[in-house]
Amino acid sequence: MDDVITRFKPAVHRFWKRPAPIITRAEGVYLWDQDGKRYLDGSAGSSVVVNIGHGVQSVIDAMYEQARKVCFAAPHVFSNEPMLELGQLVARHAPGTMKYNCRTWFGCTGTDAVDSAVRLARLYYVHTGKPSKYAVIGRWRGFHGNNIAVAGIHGHTFRRRYYYPMYVNFPKIPPAYCYRCPFEKTYPECNLKCARQLETEIRQQGQENIAAFIAEPVVGAALGAVPAPPGYFEVIRDICDRYDVKLIVDEVMTGWGRIGHWFGIEAWGVTPDIIATAKGMTSGYTPLSATIASEEMWQVIEDTGHPFLAGHTLNENPVSCAVAVEVIRYVEKHNLVERSREMGQYLLRRLEELLEFDIVGDVRGKGMMCGLEFVKDKKTKEPFDPALKVAARFQAEALERGLVTFQCTGCVDGVMGDMLLITPPLVITREQIDEMIEIMKETMKVVQSQVLY
Repeated sequence: MDDVITRFKPAVHRFWKRPAPIITRAEGVYLWDQDGKRYLDGSAGSSVVVNIGHGVQSVIDAMYEQARKVCFAAPHVFSNEPMLELGQLVARHAPGTMKYNCRTWFGCTGTDAVDSAVRLARLYYVHTGKPSKYAVIGRWRGFHGNNIAVAGIHGHTFRRRYYYPMYVNFPKIPPAYCYRCPFEKTYPECNLKCARQLETEIRQQGQENIAAFIAEPVVGAALGAVPAPPGYFEVIRDICDRYDVKLIVDEVMTGWGRIGHWFGIEAWGVTPDIIATAKGMTSGYTPLSATIASEEMWQVIEDTGHPFLAGHTLNENPVSCAVAVEVIRYVEKHNLVERSREMGQYLLRRLEELLEFDIVGDVRGKGMMCGLEFVKDKKTKEPFDPALKVAARFQAEALERGLVTFQCTGCVDGVMGDMLLITPPLVITREQIDEMIEIMKETMKVVQSQVLY
């Protein structure tokens, strides 16, 4: 019987064979496993989540105090105080003309937020007499979530291909990816052809069929922290306005101070119609997401008298909303948005030192959302054979040395290319950045010797 218990596997991990240390404690930018080994969290929870760092007592207290009052209130029956307060905070920090001119729908995950954003765009056009508008244009090498419907919108090849027969495959345009420009041009002489491609796609698909365009201000998991070039979203906004298409901005990773603004799109001076966000809003302490849209869009739905048909049982969770309220207050109190902008410059400068290695082709980022790309040949930008799993090797070697990073793949045609996301908590110090860079340099030496020589 003991042998059966020993062999029993009670849960499913994301990866079958990759070691998964059991974490027992976390504080600031560090985590400790059950053996006492310390890890520096170089990617804010491994996927750009823990903006304010681990173990913040005021957040834990807010969670506990709300749990003492009420943990769950069925959203189809009740409202709750933390949700209403959170809605006010969101409106206060919303970008551009959305400020105090928006409403927020609260869900659980970033995927929920995107799904609800797409539903909202569709319902808006149905109820404004344009029911043929349903399609959502995305971008190749963009990622927007993990349910079947959203897989048809985003352009992350690896996460789409196994489910291909099961979703509606919506149209896509090339990414804004200057390091590997899909049009083989150079910014700014390119005249932002990657943005202008949206107009071409709308015309080809038929304006009467397109409801929305969705994009990340800085592409995360699918491109390893690639920001859109200056002027990109200004062109996108103009095209959307001229063709009556809603602009959905995916701020699941870039929101809540990550790139030096409350919302990443502010860096381009553009106001979207809908924002999908999650992760940093609660800093990973509890699950929560938000779909934020202009007052005008929500009013159209309200005027029909029909409920907004999205979300599920755990929407508007009081404990999660209370956590988000405290996290946002913490960001305000400690000026973490400004800190992200300033410390991000230092982080990017230190990361650029890694360009001395033969296998590092590009270092990029904005604020505290940075990344790098591995190449076999710097001059030609030739990627490594996917079988070498260069990014995965780096992640494993770095973890062995006490650093958590986020590996990415598929930047070249969706099937090749290795990248890393380097996105530590916004509270990281210069000294801790220095510690992280030294571990990365040690790791890079090892990986380079394994794959290049």
